[in-house]
Amino acid sequence: MPSAPPANKPQDQRGLGRRSSLQDHRWLIAIWWLAFAPLLGHGADPRSAAAAEWSVPFGGNAYAVTSKPGSNDGLERGGAEVRWHDPETTWSVWFHVDRPTEAEVELVSAETGGRSEVVLTIGDSAVTAELSGEDRATARFGRFPLAGPGYVKAEIHGVRREGGAFASNPVLRIHSETPDLAVSAVTTNDGAMYYWGRRGPSVHLGYSLPAEKDIEYAYGEVTVPEGEDALGSFFMANGFGEGYFGMQVNGPAERRVLFSVWSPFTTDDPTKVPEADRVILLRKGDGVRTGEFGNEGSGGQSFLVHPWKAGLTYRFLTRVEPAGDDTTTYTSWFGEGESWRLIASFQRPRTDRHFTGFHSFLENFLDTTGNVGRRARYANQWVRDTEGTWHPVTTARFTGDATASGGHRLDYAGGIEGVGFFLRNCGFFSPPVKLGSVFTLDPPPAKRPTIDLETLP
Repeated sequence: MPSAPPANKPQDQRGLGRRSSLQDHRWLIAIWWLAFAPLLGHGADPRSAAAAEWSVPFGGNAYAVTSKPGSNDGLERGGAEVRWHDPETTWSVWFHVDRPTEAEVELVSAETGGRSEVVLTIGDSAVTAELSGEDRATARFGRFPLAGPGYVKAEIHGVRREGGAFASNPVLRIHSETPDLAVSAVTTNDGAMYYWGRRGPSVHLGYSLPAEKDIEYAYGEVTVPEGEDALGSFFMANGFGEGYFGMQVNGPAERRVLFSVWSPFTTDDPTKVPEADRVILLRKGDGVRTGEFGNEGSGGQSFLVHPWKAGLTYRFLTRVEPAGDDTTTYTSWFGEGESWRLIASFQRPRTDRHFTGFHSFLENFLDTTGNVGRRARYANQWVRDTEGTWHPVTTARFTGDATASGGHRLDYAGGIEGVGFFLRNCGFFSPPVKLGSVFTLDPPPAKRPTIDLETLP
């Protein structure tokens, strides 16, 4: 396109004099077309070409937070199917912005089969827009201010519909012209990421053990603050190279103390573990249920259904004892008040080692509750070597799973709280704590465990 002459330079009258009237008109038409053609037609988009765009699929970032009893609305476990038929269903969709911004927000549906009307609420602003079209539909809600850095909650509910559903495979689309803005969400279902993303990040504390010592016992205390015991939580206290021991929230009326040991044979199907590689139950405590587990490796599992309570402190003790015949015995006890009770004792084949890899973790094992926060204090960790000396644990390294390290979710934290450590995840809080951070207690734990090991049940 010819450029206009600078304002301070005389025009070339000779050139203009040679241009015909038709050429003048074509030149003006070309200017008009380049300036206004993008605004014409159905589905026109007046946004600047400099705007960046991000997609936030419901499959990995949405939760059906309200629905009427008996409604079938929700997400399949894998997240690939979104059921949305009921106008009483409200979705919360989450994404993270790394700075304050203004953004245009749209809802895109793969198909509608008719018209539908939906309402989007961000902060104090609620906007109604319409989806229509057989193959693809877009509801444009306009521009919203987004506070940041931190998570943004977009609430969406339907008003009316003519088709079979309000939307199919819905996706929020975010557009912003803020320079260098970063928007984070679960954007892919590769590796079942929708499911793992909705569960939220798992976080860990890896404890440093005394050098050149064979560790036989590990001890730790866990306190879950009131209100932080969300459904689906696993507050794992004593983790080791071959298993884990902690407490869970399994249902509205059921809680468990869980102790598991992995088989040395790698498989997620416990029926495929060869006889020689099976973890053998040696004994169990009163009321403890035992069996096999799978889907995360396989091995021996034990659990006690027990109504532990938020706000109280519970104690966990684990012994790892090589038998000298290429097997190792793993035993765990659960402490409540001054009493101890045996959970179980397992024999693991093809293993000849003492306690390794002492760690704790916090995870959510339900993808429907990843929008609810949880937290625990892990304190007064000690280990006892084979010579009978107790050593305080003073240093922990904070890490996360692939959901955290891959940037799919940023609501994770860990560190020092009071005289111990803490872990926190889910609930879409901000800011996160840097993965790989190392924390050291100063002063170290001073309350050495007073346990008569010979009289343990």
